[in-house]
Amino acid sequence: MTNQTDHSKARYIMIGGFLGAGKTTAVVALARHLAEQHIRVGLISNDQSTGLVDTSLFAAQGFPVAEIAGGCFCCRFNSLLDASTQLTRDSRPEVFIAEPVGSCTDLVATVSYPLRRIYGDRFTIAPLSVLLDPGRAARILGLETARPFSEKVVYIYKKQIEEADIIVINKCDSISDSMRDDLVKTLEEQFPNKRIFCCSARDDTNLAPWFEAILSEEMDPSQAAMPLDYDRYAEGEAKLGWLNATVSLSAGEAIDANQCLVGLARTMRDRVVAAQGEIAHLKMTLDAGDPMGNLAVVSLVRNDEEPDLRESLEDKLSEGNLVINLRAEADPAQLSILVTETLHEYEQSNNGLNINVEHMESFRPGKPEPTHRFSSGERDAENTLSTKA
Repeated sequence: MTNQTDHSKARYIMIGGFLGAGKTTAVVALARHLAEQHIRVGLISNDQSTGLVDTSLFAAQGFPVAEIAGGCFCCRFNSLLDASTQLTRDSRPEVFIAEPVGSCTDLVATVSYPLRRIYGDRFTIAPLSVLLDPGRAARILGLETARPFSEKVVYIYKKQIEEADIIVINKCDSISDSMRDDLVKTLEEQFPNKRIFCCSARDDTNLAPWFEAILSEEMDPSQAAMPLDYDRYAEGEAKLGWLNATVSLSAGEAIDANQCLVGLARTMRDRVVAAQGEIAHLKMTLDAGDPMGNLAVVSLVRNDEEPDLRESLEDKLSEGNLVINLRAEADPAQLSILVTETLHEYEQSNNGLNINVEHMESFRPGKPEPTHRFSSGERDAENTLSTKA
């Protein structure tokens, strides 16, 4: 790694990791850190579909944001460039922070290397950070007996760690020191030669060393791309059900937005469990539509945990807009049914409440087809392994 010295180019920082690892919170923490230093920031969110909670959260924090929908960064590489162009035109960011889809891997070969090789005159590329939720990591890496996902999904999870330049164990405030030490040791044994940082983005704890690394260093352009079985990768993604919904609420008598979100999350969780599915991440926002952009936000990343009210609204509301992002190893059609049933049940149990589903879609991600795939950052364009027009 070499220190970043060319201030004429924008900095591109990608923060990856599996669904529920806390990427959005980390992105906001980094953006705030830069804003405090009067460094202009542009955020890029990414999803397999439209209606992304993360985009609303970024905008509510006051940061310029562009959303890339309909596929991961690797498959929407040109859209990624268009997003950076739009943000440059609107707010001239000095640093771009990109949050890829939580089921995506092979980001170095399909995003970092192409950006450096083809658009090196515009960007310097930071080392790839991959965030881990410690509870999920402990299960998948064998520190706990329960393993919630099938082997095909676990394949993606481990490949994400394998390609990381930097592993960030997030949410360290939620585990004991001994568990943290065991997790670090296991990662060092199973994924040697990785730098590991332990922090809590939510509590702003121990973030400075990680921030220093991704702001001052560049990716290693000589390292070979990670080997990846794309058929197996596609099979893993196809195990995951994806649901996005936007819902309008109105009530004759004002309701507690915070209780509403927590109650909905608990019921959806219980229905996923009853359907023998496994939640990867459930994230919802309830927006009162006030000029300050305040949101109530709830997050849930495992079947056996309680909903986490990340942001709350002080006042009750008579109308609002609800955004639901649910990702689970489950049948997408079943996710639509259980979310619809949950909303109907909540409407029936709250007299005078009207719930209108404006948009809902559920699906399995399609097979990843990257626009570019470079074997290393130093190879010529002729050595691109896969290129689409």
